[in-house]
Amino acid sequence: MTYNNVKKNLCVLTGIVFALSSPFLCRAQEKRILTLDEAIARARIYSSQALAARHTFRASYWNWRSFQADYLPSVSFSLNPSLNRSIESIILPDGSDSYVRRDQLTVNSSLNISQNVPLTGGRIYAESSLQRIDLLTDGSKAYRSMPVVIGYSQDLFGYNSQKWQRRIQPLRYTEAEKNYIEAMENVSRTAAQLFFALIVAQTSWEIARDNHANADTLYRIAQRRYERLGTITENDMLQLEINQLGAQTDRMNARMEVDDCMFELRRYLGLTDDVEIEAVPDEQIPLFEVDELLALEMALANNAESISLQRQLIESESSVSSARSQRGFQADFFMEFGLSQSAGTLQEAFRSPRQQEVVRLGFQIPILDWGVGKGRVKVAESNHERVQIEIEQNRIAFRQNIVKMVRQFNLQADKITIASKTDKTARRRYEVTQKLYLQGKVTTLELNAAISEKDAARRSYINSIYQFWNLYYNLRALTGYDFRRQAVITENFTTLIR
Repeated sequence: MTYNNVKKNLCVLTGIVFALSSPFLCRAQEKRILTLDEAIARARIYSSQALAARHTFRASYWNWRSFQADYLPSVSFSLNPSLNRSIESIILPDGSDSYVRRDQLTVNSSLNISQNVPLTGGRIYAESSLQRIDLLTDGSKAYRSMPVVIGYSQDLFGYNSQKWQRRIQPLRYTEAEKNYIEAMENVSRTAAQLFFALIVAQTSWEIARDNHANADTLYRIAQRRYERLGTITENDMLQLEINQLGAQTDRMNARMEVDDCMFELRRYLGLTDDVEIEAVPDEQIPLFEVDELLALEMALANNAESISLQRQLIESESSVSSARSQRGFQADFFMEFGLSQSAGTLQEAFRSPRQQEVVRLGFQIPILDWGVGKGRVKVAESNHERVQIEIEQNRIAFRQNIVKMVRQFNLQADKITIASKTDKTARRRYEVTQKLYLQGKVTTLELNAAISEKDAARRSYINSIYQFWNLYYNLRALTGYDFRRQAVITENFTTLIR
C-alpha cells in the first residue's frame, strides 16, 4: 500500500472520529467552580449516605429513649365495659348444677402506677380500681372498690436482665453516636474520592487535549518536511499520523470519562442542575504530623469499634449469667397489700374499706434435666471465651491499622513534594525532547516515551494529593479526632432528632 492510499484512508478515519467527537466538544460555556471543602460540606447535608446515617442515629436514639422510659414510673388508666346476656351453669349449695340466665353489665376501671427496680430486677406497683355490676333483670347494681393496692414481684435467684441492660444500653447508645460521627467522616472521604476522581478525569482530558494539539502540530510539520524537503521517512510520517489519530481518540475517551465522573459527583452531592462542574484542587495542603500515641489514645476513646468490643464482652458475660440462672434453684416472690370494700351504692363502696393481703412464694428445683442446663452453661462459657479471644485479636489489629495509617499519613506530604518535582521535571523533559525531535536528534519512540512519562507524572501528582486527603479523613473517622485543629470531633445530636 502506497503512502497516498494510507493517507487517504487515514483522512477518512479522521473525519469519522471528528464526527463522533463533535457532541462532546460542543459544550456550554457555563461552569460551576467547586472546591473540595464545598463538595464535602454539601455531601454532609444532601448525600444519600449522610441521610442514611441520620436516620440510623435517630432509630438508635429512640431505642435509647425507650430503654430509659422502662426505668421511669409508668402511669396507665384502663376502662373495660362488658355485657353478658347468656345462660350459664352454677353450682347449688347441695352440690348439684343448675342453669340460670345472666343479664348483667360489668364495668371495670383502674389507675395503675408501676416502677421497675433495677437493683433487684423486681417490679413495684400501686393501683386503684372500681368495679360496677348492673343486673338488667331487676335493675339492681353493686360496687366493688379497691382504693389502694400496693404490690411487689420478683424472681429471687434468676437472671436480672435489668441490671445487665443498664450496663449494655448506654454503651449501645454511645456506640451509635460514634458510628454517626464515623459515618459522616466517611461521607467526607467519599466526597473527596469522587471529587478527585473528577479532577483526575479533567486532568486526563487536559492532557489528551494538549497531546492531541501537539501531535497534530508535529504531524503537520512532519508532513511539510516530507513533501517539500524529504527529510523524514515515510515510516516516521505514518507513525506521527497514527499518533495524531490516537491522541484524538484519547481526547474523546477522556471527555467521556469527565462526563461519567461529573455525573457521579453531581448525583452524590444531590445537584439537580446540568451545569458543568470544574473541580479545583487546593495544591497547598496543610502541613502537620500526627502523633502515634495520641492517635491510639483517641481511637480507643472515640472509635465505635472499640466501644462495640466492650459491649460484646459484657453481652457474653450476660449470656453466661442467664444460662447459670436457668440451671439451678429458682424462686418467685409476689406480695400485695391493699384495701377493698363492696356495697350497693358508690358512697358505701368507699366507706370503711377492709384490709387484704396476698403473699405468694413459688419454688422450682430441677431434679433431672439430662444435662440440658449444664450444656447451656458450657456453651455460654465457651462463647464468652471465644469473644474474649476475638476481642483481643481485633484490638491488636485495630492498633496496628492505626499505627500503619499514621505513618503513611506522615510520609504523604513528602510524597506530594516528590511527585510535584517529578511532574515539573517530566514536563520539562517532554518540552526538550519535542524540540530535539523537531531537530531530528531523537526518534519517535523517545518522543512517545517522554509523552507517557509526562502524563504519568501529572496523574501521580494529583493522586498523591488525593491520598493525603483520603488518609486524613480515614484518620478522622477511626479516631474521632481532628489532628489539623487538635480537637475531638463532635456533633450537635439535638438537631438530628428534631
